[in-house]
Amino acid sequence: MNHDPHVLLRVIAKFLIPLIALFAFYVQFHGDFGPGGGFQAGVILAASIILYSLIFGLENAKQAFPPILIRIGMSLGVLLYGGTGVVAWMQGGEFLNYSVLAHDAIHGQHWGILAVELGVFCTVTSVMIAIFYAFGSRQPQTSEEDW
Repeated sequence: MNHDPHVLLRVIAKFLIPLIALFAFYVQFHGDFGPGGGFQAGVILAASIILYSLIFGLENAKQAFPPILIRIGMSLGVLLYGGTGVVAWMQGGEFLNYSVLAHDAIHGQHWGILAVELGVFCTVTSVMIAIFYAFGSRQPQTSEEDW
């Protein structure tokens, strides 16, 4: 008979991880109307992936969220952030002055903030996971008997 001593942790984690990720997206998409935004949401989403890694193992996390995807996320986030400024600049505004991104200044500000916050979200999530992968890969895995 195969006995898993960590079944309770795994069941609770499977319940909590999607809720944590959902809360991260809530913080992201309501960050321009209240507290929160890209940085906070990125850290929260990274925490859900780190929890997954702690419960199910680093190698399983790397299969679910491959390091190449993490590197692409870091680059894409920086490009989205900087690209938003370049688009505003190309439309005759100042760098990261979002007023020129739509037909009126209010909508331009809204879309600009949303794009920049998505870039920050993507970059922060990816960097936090990359840091965890770097530190987690240095430590030898703890065997089930050592728990």
